[in-house]
Amino acid sequence: MCTGDPVRRAGNEFMFQMMAYQNIQILNGYGIKKIVTTCPHCFNTLKNEYPELGGNYEVVHHATYLQELIDAGKVRLKEGSGYKGKKITFHDSCYLGRANNIYEAPRKVLEALDAELVEMKRCRSNGLCCGAGGAQMFKEEEKGTTRVNWERTAEAIETGATVVASACPFCNTMMTDGIKNKEKEDSMQVLDIAELIASSL
Repeated sequence: MCTGDPVRRAGNEFMFQMMAYQNIQILNGYGIKKIVTTCPHCFNTLKNEYPELGGNYEVVHHATYLQELIDAGKVRLKEGSGYKGKKITFHDSCYLGRANNIYEAPRKVLEALDAELVEMKRCRSNGLCCGAGGAQMFKEEEKGTTRVNWERTAEAIETGATVVASACPFCNTMMTDGIKNKEKEDSMQVLDIAELIASSL
């Protein structure tokens, strides 16, 4: 089941512990040693929060895993991929970047596409959240002048990129919603780095 990250961030520690213990029993029962995640929230929870509950695993995010496969020559991209020369901007996920200091792996994966990587004005350790973290995706927003994902989408649009690359399903959803709100669906799309690689094999 879910790692329990959203319920813990929402403040329901009891539910988190129940979910985590159940997952740990199943994973340990199968003798799992290594876990590859596509979600930075799951990555952070499994890597940094499960050990204190008895869940000790080697946890790898798919950005790092893809980079390792490309570097080892196990994943070879076809010559002249559809992204050659296209402008791509990468949105740093909070839990991949600031929480776990993984900035280079997704960028190295994108470099393999031979695309032009253009950075948003707020990136890496200064990146702006997509607006979904901390269980925000599952609750009503507080009053304000704009939505976080609209502000982040505006920064992506400013780069002139045709693709916003992401390495997080939460970010993917929030950025896609932002692009719809800005009515830029014809000129810009949000894709996970794994989708970009898969379409270039």
